[in-house]
Amino acid sequence: MTPRRLILSTALALAFTVPASAETVAIVGARIETAGPKGALARGTLVITDGRIAAMGADVLPPAGAQVIDGTGKVVTPGLIAASTNLTASEVEGVRATHDDSAGAGLSAGFDISYGVNLASTFVPRARQTGVTLAVVTPAPLQGGEEDDEGEDGQEVLEARHLTAGAGEAGWRDPGLFGGQAAAVRLDEGDPDPVFKSRLAVTLDLLRGGPASSRGTAFVLLHTALADARRFARDPAAFDRDAAASRYGREDLEALVPVVQGRTPLLVRVQRAADIRQVLRFALAEHVHVILEGAQEAWEVAPELAEAGVAVLVDPEDDLPESFDTLGARLDNAARLQAAGVAVVIQGSRDFNNLRQARFNAGTAVAYGLPYEAAIASLTSVPARVFGFGDKAGLLEVGREADVVVWSGDPLETSSWPLAVFIAGKRQPDTSRGLQLRDRYLPQDIAAGTP
Repeated sequence: MTPRRLILSTALALAFTVPASAETVAIVGARIETAGPKGALARGTLVITDGRIAAMGADVLPPAGAQVIDGTGKVVTPGLIAASTNLTASEVEGVRATHDDSAGAGLSAGFDISYGVNLASTFVPRARQTGVTLAVVTPAPLQGGEEDDEGEDGQEVLEARHLTAGAGEAGWRDPGLFGGQAAAVRLDEGDPDPVFKSRLAVTLDLLRGGPASSRGTAFVLLHTALADARRFARDPAAFDRDAAASRYGREDLEALVPVVQGRTPLLVRVQRAADIRQVLRFALAEHVHVILEGAQEAWEVAPELAEAGVAVLVDPEDDLPESFDTLGARLDNAARLQAAGVAVVIQGSRDFNNLRQARFNAGTAVAYGLPYEAAIASLTSVPARVFGFGDKAGLLEVGREADVVVWSGDPLETSSWPLAVFIAGKRQPDTSRGLQLRDRYLPQDIAAGTP
């Protein structure tokens, strides 16, 4: 960073400093992207009182005694939602002992990621600095590498895949295709109970190189698993008397019961159009609710997805034909889906260390036809609605908890950054371990702004 940019950054940070304990904050004169049906306010005021949005509009005046943030030339959005990430459940990518996002001990659908959530992760402050206030934390995909790995390295990959899938010592049940249960986590600094919704979806992996040897095997096993769950729901005692008859344990079947009852969706990781059509047939036959993740060829099935009411999590920049399953990948996937009436959630990197990529991907989607306000909603209100907590997050609306971000400019531009982040009305710290290390080792003459 040049001395001039460092001075400018410091000045802006000071200009936007608001005590975290302030009960009333008024953001004045900003463009307000509500992410809701009311659309955007070109210039308005948003008032936060006691953790909630107390007022919002073009004619709203700051209450007496409120802490005022000058939003002139700035943009206000709801807090961004990181959809399907390992944030808070993994810490160091290269150290397996820090990964708490995959099952073990033979568990499959029964694995509950919420027990491993750690808000003290050093990457949580970094996520907030990218505008993320809430994360949908999901189990890792049951996939270890390419199918054609050979030799010593290939054997290591196969062993890693076996471990990632949750299979254990001899005698433990085959974990099948389910990765486990996802959780919604609020990234509020110091929150002793950050998981506000657990078991919000069960992940299901139909990716190439996953645990099933073929698609025919996968769908047969899926129908069998749900049949076992229904039998278990009708008579748990009968299952206990003959548990060996099922390839799944009690914990897994208990997790699948709300799926077959339509109360919990399956988050299905899938790529090619043919597989997506199979998933739609499967969902219709089994009367279950599904959400798709990945879905590089989903645009080919857009009308069917819209008719079935199936939402899709997509990475708009995942446009390369890297395998036979993604030959139809294209940059306007999100735009085509949204135009057909499909609920679209924009993803970035799943990894905890690059969550800012989602908003850049949304910008790419806009460049390829996705309406701007739909792109903002794809990062906020749509994922909240899709995962079943639309009443708690994702919108700027009077009366709601104030998960609010003030941006230096257009949040879909790479040059913009958050100037203030509020979670439930509480101003979040604007530091992180990375910034602390920068300040510690930055040469003093540069830090002072001298040539």
